[in-house]
Amino acid sequence: MRRRRASGSLVPKTSSPAIETRVDNSGLIEAQVGNLVEDLKGTSFDAQRDATFELRLLAKQSMENRIVIANCGAISLLVDLLRSTDKRVQENAVTTLLNLSINVENKTEITAANAIEPLIHVLETGGAEAKENSAATLFSLSVIEDNKVRIGRSGAIGPLVDLLGNGTPRGRKDAATALFSLSIFHENRRPIVQAGAIKYLVELMDPAAGLVDKVVAVLANLSTIPEGKTAIGQEGGIPGLVEAVELGSARGKEHAAAALLQLCTSSDRYCRMVQQEGAVPPLVVLSQHGTPRAQKKAESLLRVLSK
Repeated sequence: MRRRRASGSLVPKTSSPAIETRVDNSGLIEAQVGNLVEDLKGTSFDAQRDATFELRLLAKQSMENRIVIANCGAISLLVDLLRSTDKRVQENAVTTLLNLSINVENKTEITAANAIEPLIHVLETGGAEAKENSAATLFSLSVIEDNKVRIGRSGAIGPLVDLLGNGTPRGRKDAATALFSLSIFHENRRPIVQAGAIKYLVELMDPAAGLVDKVVAVLANLSTIPEGKTAIGQEGGIPGLVEAVELGSARGKEHAAAALLQLCTSSDRYCRMVQQEGAVPPLVVLSQHGTPRAQKKAESLLRVLSK
């Protein structure tokens, strides 16, 4: 395995006390991680619980620790433990992988260890925190473009939509974030709609949920396909989108205007509904004071509505 340096600096022949301390600490961490990795290989749930918990903490602390943990061969063992029948081991393993995935090279290594299907297993079988962190890890891995395809084709969309509808508040947020990333890839949009995501997304446009920006961004992507347009209309999404144009953040207004433009260019009925919701005044404001992209979307939508 190619090993990465835990520190970018070379130690000079005459080293300062600070550098010597850093090297000593690095050696101690490597020794500690090496022992923990050995415990992962055993069959004792107690040892695995303790080892995965310690690695979880170490991986959270620093980028240097994340590199050391990966170099010591922990990733493939942690992936195997995602299928552990011990819920605490499973939760610690997925959370450690989430922390490790902050490092870009580790994202590649986690994917290469065939982690996607075991992460989906955690989404389907884990406790609340394990499910949250599995969704967050899938989002982290999906930053790599090829992984958007792999995750979508591996069956993650259904469990993510289930978490979106039935998870804890944090779980819903993590699911929405992952689904937004996956929906950037066009092939994933239809399966997201078919899995019933739009019903839950419309429900989460309630400002009390604190997810309006994320939800509207997903809806903007899904509104580009016929099934998405139909579902947004059927599930009553237009009032929430109009409200986001008026009251959302700058980015939220932009995404909401984009979604409404998609709906209105395909249906006179949707045009009437948007007008009835009082969209014209906030669209006029947005066309003058929004982001450059939001201004263009608002201007285009106003033209469509005036026909």
